Amino acid sequence: MQFVISLVLVLAAASVAGAGPLDHPGAMKALNCSACHGFAGQSIADTMPSLAGVWPEYFKKAIADYASGKRPSTEMEPYAKQVMQFGVDDYAAYFGSLKREPAKMPVDGAAAGRGRAAAVQCAGCHGPEGQGDRAKLVPALAGQPPGYLKSQMTLFKQDRRSPGDANLKALKAMMQGLPDSTIEDLAAYYSSLR
Repeated sequence: MQFVISLVLVLAAASVAGAGPLDHPGAMKALNCSACHGFAGQSIADTMPSLAGVWPEYFKKAIADYASGKRPSTEMEPYAKQVMQFGVDDYAAYFGSLKREPAKMPVDGAAAGRGRAAAVQCAGCHGPEGQGDRAKLVPALAGQPPGYLKSQMTLFKQDRRSPGDANLKALKAMMQGLPDSTIEDLAAYYSSLR
């Protein structure tokens, strides 16, 4: 009897202490994402995006595009299909509920300064501070790892990200006109934003 009373008191105390980082309905499902995207969607790798703070609508579209092959990635396609199978809404709600911490990778200040000047042409879609446009599903770039940003811009430039997507035609044309050094500067700038 004493054991039962003690157990009830411990459980009651735990519920009073508040929810922990794994108490969100999607948290346990999203643990497999941590291997690449970091715990709670906070990437610690230069080439992996942070998922924390990604709008649920954007997350679901990206996962659907990966799963269908519209956004080709041999790494992401099987995981995207798993996310679809296990409940994309739970994953999307979980990552969307988290606050993104800025990338911890150092960026070259001079490159970020040059990138700020070059970003004028990007501000029409991604906003003046890289916060994106939720209504148009234009992602926030601020605080993402610079290596990830550079790789995605390069994929757009080479028409290897979402090939054939008419909605991205203008973006890809703009990217094709940028030298690789400007792409590096843009990546440094957007990563440096807080």
